[in-house]
Amino acid sequence: MRGIISIYRTTEEGLGEKDSYESGCWIHVVNPDQKEIAELVSWFNIPPDFLTDPLDVDERARVEREEGSTLILLRTPRREGAEADIPFTTLPLGIILTHNIIITVSVLDVDVIGEFISGRVKNFSTENRTRFVLLLFIRTALMFLRYLKDINRMSGNVERELHKALKNEQLIKLLNLEKSLVFFITSLRSNALMVEKFNSMGWIEMDEEDRDIFDEVVIENKQAIEMANIYSSILSGMMDAFASVISNNLNVVMKLLTTVTIILMIPTLVASIYGMNVDLPFQHSPFAFWITMGITAVLSIIGIGIFWRKEFF
Repeated sequence: MRGIISIYRTTEEGLGEKDSYESGCWIHVVNPDQKEIAELVSWFNIPPDFLTDPLDVDERARVEREEGSTLILLRTPRREGAEADIPFTTLPLGIILTHNIIITVSVLDVDVIGEFISGRVKNFSTENRTRFVLLLFIRTALMFLRYLKDINRMSGNVERELHKALKNEQLIKLLNLEKSLVFFITSLRSNALMVEKFNSMGWIEMDEEDRDIFDEVVIENKQAIEMANIYSSILSGMMDAFASVISNNLNVVMKLLTTVTIILMIPTLVASIYGMNVDLPFQHSPFAFWITMGITAVLSIIGIGIFWRKEFF
């Protein structure tokens, strides 16, 4: 499958798409093939690893510099489709700074890039590379926070279903949400280390406003890590508790079915006895049937009373 290469540049009217590479533009690459990678390497003289590393879904967040180009690998959240078992995952986004050009690379469309392309991020310029990178950082952290709230809401919906559940379907949903939280925690911690190195290396100059945005990135990322850890702890405890609830619900149903079976055995036992080909009480009485039914009813009522007092119902 051939990749997608899109070229953008901000103008007075906003973000516009271009047909060719030019200084100050932003190039977004999704799942490039070998030919497209070779073309970008030749055109911008960047190491091939800068384009191939972001295509590995397990690649960790980091910053490295080589041959005058800088690669920033950022872990970003991604909402999967409705048919996916795991609702949220994370993917690496490669940000390459070279020759007054910004190149972003990913193996799939990532949600944070969609916010920039759709115009939901205001007042950014593709020519101001430092500000663009910092905005990518802050929007990624905010998207983690937003998706964490969605996970919390989804777990609340599953919790309400679990109160009456007898199967493992709801527990599996919680397990998949727990997997999403594990992905988030791992990626957020990796991003925190990357951001710290990004600041300490001093490869990119930041003015006072950029520094304020960077400080906000650090704060939001820490908040996301704290929130993800809290939700993960709550979800783990909830899964343990509701595993017991499901087992208890099943025990209640089995107890009820056993009680009903015992009550139904009383009339069956009486009918079996009076179906024998031997002399039995009341067999010559014209009221034998009603007497038998009366005995059955009395015994059944006594049985129901005993189980009622034992709170089996």
